[in-house]
Amino acid sequence: MGRIIAIANQKGGVGKTTTSINLSACIAAKGKKVLVIDMDPQGNTTSGYGIEKNELENTVYELIMGDCSVEDCILKEVFSNVSIIPSNVNLAAAEIELIGVNDKDFILKNEIDWVKDNYDFIIIDCPPSLNLLTVNAMTTADAVLVPIQCEYYALEGLSQLIHTVNLVKERLNPDLDMDGVVFTMYDSRTNLSNQVVENVKNNLSQKVYNTLIPRNIRLAEAPSYGQPINIYDSKSAGAESYMALAEEVINNNSNK
Repeated sequence: MGRIIAIANQKGGVGKTTTSINLSACIAAKGKKVLVIDMDPQGNTTSGYGIEKNELENTVYELIMGDCSVEDCILKEVFSNVSIIPSNVNLAAAEIELIGVNDKDFILKNEIDWVKDNYDFIIIDCPPSLNLLTVNAMTTADAVLVPIQCEYYALEGLSQLIHTVNLVKERLNPDLDMDGVVFTMYDSRTNLSNQVVENVKNNLSQKVYNTLIPRNIRLAEAPSYGQPINIYDSKSAGAESYMALAEEVINNNSNK
């Protein structure tokens, strides 16, 4: 049965989409079958995998509105071992359109239940807000992985996210766990990055992944070429870091 991990943080610009793309690609590079679900209306994970998001007939929007089956909207083997349920701006309307719908918190889960056994890992990229789309991701997931930018306000908002995860666990998905925190945009040359890492480790009871994702120009360039970092530049510091994180995530989840 596939392990389902939601990549979530309601703060924008923390490397959530970068992590969704590159962690999923690096897990796949280690021989695991991966499904990526883009739950962000911006569709950046979709375009980061080289998919023309505005020309798609079936996306996660059509899926949760009941206009297509889960099999209809999976783009199979976009890269080796990686399949994607894509997204585009249409998804922004879903929350309003689902007002009054019964069990609207479980729409994604009920669809993914049909296919989850086909994959070793399912990675869900959540939108940068704690809305219905994020709740759907969390009711579907087994665990939440939180990217945190190495900056002064890193801890701000994290307690709210942990509170949300706990609420979802209590009321909607008793199997949901905090998978851990991963630091992004780390710059070893600055005292601030090191201080943030220490501060979070000292103030957080959650697991903190050992791998630090560096600030890396190749990581920033890769999405514009529609490629994950391990394809775009496998020798870069960004690729090596995400491969190391993939190894940690696989080992962490094999113990569950």
